Amino acid sequence: MSQKVPEGLLPTDQPDLFFEDNPVGRMKKELWEASDAEIDAILAEYGIPSPIGWATPGVYIQTTVRHQVEAERRKNDIVLIPVGCTELHGKHTVSAMDTLFVSAIVEGVRRYTAKRGAPVSLALPPLMYGAHPFHHIGMPGTVIVRENVVRELMIDVMLGLWNDGFRKQIIVNNHGQLWVLESVIHQFQMRYQLPGIFRVIDWHRAVREFFRTTNRGGKWETNFVHADESETSLGLLLFPEMVDMAYAVDTEGKSYLPEGHFDKSVDPFGRPSRWSEGEGHLAIEIAATPEGVVGKARSATAEKAKRPVAAILRYLTLLNDQILEAFPPGTVPPVEEVTLRSAAEMEPYLREPLSPGWKPVYGLPRLGQGSEL
Repeated sequence: MSQKVPEGLLPTDQPDLFFEDNPVGRMKKELWEASDAEIDAILAEYGIPSPIGWATPGVYIQTTVRHQVEAERRKNDIVLIPVGCTELHGKHTVSAMDTLFVSAIVEGVRRYTAKRGAPVSLALPPLMYGAHPFHHIGMPGTVIVRENVVRELMIDVMLGLWNDGFRKQIIVNNHGQLWVLESVIHQFQMRYQLPGIFRVIDWHRAVREFFRTTNRGGKWETNFVHADESETSLGLLLFPEMVDMAYAVDTEGKSYLPEGHFDKSVDPFGRPSRWSEGEGHLAIEIAATPEGVVGKARSATAEKAKRPVAAILRYLTLLNDQILEAFPPGTVPPVEEVTLRSAAEMEPYLREPLSPGWKPVYGLPRLGQGSEL
């Protein structure tokens, strides 16, 4: 019997997996069906793997000479803001793992867009320690920053980048702090009401289909959790010199309720609650998995990580292209449709920074109900 395809969806070789018939869905389907050789070719286009470029000239806004920053912004005024954390990821790898993952990804997108003549800009990771869920408490190697401090830091970073002409801002997250980053965007807009594109993406959830387990047509033995098969595989692909598989271990967390209530890290099952929407139903990490690994790290291989990384690179490129198509460099969504401000009020603040008549956003009268420390 042939598979019945719901209207507006595209079929795959898996009976429970469909992709939407739109640019994002078609891109994902293409990557799902690509051969291993085609995936390798895509990664090569993006320069994956490459050394992390935090201190490499010309990679991030802060390490690019100023005239080049300005020239590139006039071609592409989107900025990708990678955020991660400092968190124990087992004895076999490093505590900067989340920040390294997301940095490698956005750097790949910059390399690719640079080859096309309009590179996306990158902001150095402003969140090297991160907000954390309660069950991380007490873990050595994990540094917990208070939620309100993280929120205020990120709001200030967004405001400074907006003042510098980067009014299309994509926060690319690789850590269990999504609920905080969502509030960053809404508090930023409640407080300042600025026209622009503002978004946070949990990158691994954005391409969750590519973390499917073998019993659902994927390549993974286990579902994505933490410092496990998935994350260790990503490390082996992106920075193998920081992974020592001789120390990799397999563990399992301890839950007090049957499976089915809380989803895994990339929401593979569509369960009633995301993993972050509760505490008390499972043992905290230091009691259940003091190794800093939740899952089967010993099953990791670099090969397994290639397809999800290719998928997020392609997705962020598509997002970049569609934003610029809708709002070319130097333009933003209509002021009076996305804020309560007037176009006349915003006109001087939206000019090229330091051009005649430009005003810094810090002098703009405040509106709204955003909270502060």
